[in-house]
Amino acid sequence: MEENKKKKYMTQAISDEILEKLSLKNRYSFLNTNLTAILEPKEFNFLKKAQKFCMRFEKKNEVTHGPDEDVYDWIPAFGAEGYLTRSHNFEVIDVNYTDYGLTMELMRNLAVGFFDPQFSMAGGATQLAINPLLEHHENVPIRLEVLKKFVTGETPGAILITEPERGSDAVHMLTTCDAQDDGSFLLNGEKIFSTNAPKAGYVVAYATAEQNNGNTMAQFLIDTSWEGWKCERVYIPYVPKVWLGKEWFDSLRVPKDYVLGGVGKGREHLFEGLVPERIGIAIDCIAKSWNAIAYAAIYVNNRKQFDQMILKFQGVGFLLTDLWARLTNVTLGLLMFCKNYDSKMEKFGGELPRNISQALVASASQFKYHVAKLTEEICYESANLMGGAGLCDNTLMTDLVNISRIAEIIGGSRQIQNYVMSMALRQVYKMSGI
Repeated sequence: MEENKKKKYMTQAISDEILEKLSLKNRYSFLNTNLTAILEPKEFNFLKKAQKFCMRFEKKNEVTHGPDEDVYDWIPAFGAEGYLTRSHNFEVIDVNYTDYGLTMELMRNLAVGFFDPQFSMAGGATQLAINPLLEHHENVPIRLEVLKKFVTGETPGAILITEPERGSDAVHMLTTCDAQDDGSFLLNGEKIFSTNAPKAGYVVAYATAEQNNGNTMAQFLIDTSWEGWKCERVYIPYVPKVWLGKEWFDSLRVPKDYVLGGVGKGREHLFEGLVPERIGIAIDCIAKSWNAIAYAAIYVNNRKQFDQMILKFQGVGFLLTDLWARLTNVTLGLLMFCKNYDSKMEKFGGELPRNISQALVASASQFKYHVAKLTEEICYESANLMGGAGLCDNTLMTDLVNISRIAEIIGGSRQIQNYVMSMALRQVYKMSGI
């Protein structure tokens, strides 16, 4: 197959007939057939439009998803077409998307995640930098300028929270910020595992005026060309095309206009981003799961062994249908959450009341926790059902298996989600008046 000869280091292990069946177009077709009964026309039309763009982009640019391609090269094209984010309309920067909201973000991610899961992960990290800028731009020109660069794909973004000695403890930071007389701050400390940071022109970072005191936290926008910034890549073998960073601040001066939240405001800003972050991870996981199921379903309906298609063997067919059923149910739940979130955002003018926002924290953790676990199982078992074909580099199955293994860690580990949910369960019990 000519397309696959372009893949560096690849020896074709799958027959031409089956490999052609596993095309992006056919996997989209399988997904769409599953979603026909549950999507509204507006949602379905946007999904198919995004899929069409991805298919054309893949063909026009001869994308093979091989090891020699740089997924960051694709960001400008996707940004120009509005397929890096659809969480908001972004009228404040004169973008004005007509199709936007968490539900449309789910549709966008289904299209882009099928196209390339590592590219989708990098885009999700930029989204984390977009959210605080959108919430706290205060019409400051440089903040709006950077926000537009993120949304339109001029540069990827990153958010810097995790520290080498703190891990999932996002509150007790060691990185410090010292206020200066002119309203600027000097930052000193280290961050790590910041997706996109080595490639980003700008990042959003957190620091505290007093180490280990989350009540003194502040939030900053940083230009990575500034003196005092140093960043090295942390190579994660599971996602070889995604660049994560370890960063050092050495008396890095942040001007007043780049201070998104002063001392005492950072913690509030940090936690307001947890719901969209964790739901964003759940959405990305759903896309990976459907991609894996699509691969496996197409394969087992075409691959023959012992003179019959392998779907007919109970060990294959029953396992795949179990995964398929569970994924369908979780997708319905996540879709309902997205629609409910969008409805409340519209009702309250784009800013949720504090009590509703706090209530959604538990739901976001529940989805992130459950979908991340399910995705790892689905991706692994789908590859397993494909035998050797699920392990070689002829398809995106290896990417799906590898990236699914870090889903429980990123955005707050499984144990952190359990902790959040246990505290929420305690609160629900107390509210029940028992």
